[in-house]
Amino acid sequence: MKHSKLFTTAVVAAVAGGLLLAATQVSAHAIWFAQRSKQLAMIYGVGADDLDAVKRLPLVTGSKGYNASWQEVPVTLKANGPIVTVDSDEPLTAVTAVMDYGVWARAKDGEFYKKTREEMPDAVMVEHNYKYGVFLNSLTAEVPLLAGQVLQIVPVGPIPELYGKPAKFKVLFNGKPQAGVQFLHDYVNDPDQTPQVTDANGEVSLDIRNQGLNVLAAIYIGPTDDKAKYDHIEHRATLSFILPHKPE
Repeated sequence: MKHSKLFTTAVVAAVAGGLLLAATQVSAHAIWFAQRSKQLAMIYGVGADDLDAVKRLPLVTGSKGYNASWQEVPVTLKANGPIVTVDSDEPLTAVTAVMDYGVWARAKDGEFYKKTREEMPDAVMVEHNYKYGVFLNSLTAEVPLLAGQVLQIVPVGPIPELYGKPAKFKVLFNGKPQAGVQFLHDYVNDPDQTPQVTDANGEVSLDIRNQGLNVLAAIYIGPTDDKAKYDHIEHRATLSFILPHKPE
């Protein structure tokens, strides 16, 4: 009987893992912030694929800027040629954005359609996608829970200024530490890496990957809030920051 329980537990875990993997493959793209020609830009894509963020700018439901005291300061995301840049007249410690990417269904042939479960009842899977991005302009700032960031990555202690140094990060879902979240430590340079998974405290430990731009990503498959329209909600969050290089 004991062996049977262990076998059942293993099967359930394997099935759950398979479902999670299938779910995260539906919408591999994220939003994050990076420098473009000395301007801070909001990027939409995955890995080295820097896709059309301007076309998707209407899907951004909110963007906020914060000063060193974590008070909100005005920021605007605007189309600037082929990219979306951050416009602000004040020094920024952090910038955030939220994108509602809508509902997508995967058909039996593997193709994706912008349809609900009601519109495509025989779909293999239907999910609602939300994307969140946070950029930190300070490696030492203690980051609070930020408005609109339903899924948020926060550093636990200061971020090291040298790559290869150990660091710890926590993933919050609705403001609380969330276990079992998939975590990618280099979303731009290694998007197909085997993810870490947050522990019972919602934390992961890793070595900082790049002496330059770092984009960390977290993916959490949350429960649906409208079962008739979609099976679950995928929350995909990034935290980007830059390690300084030596003076020229």
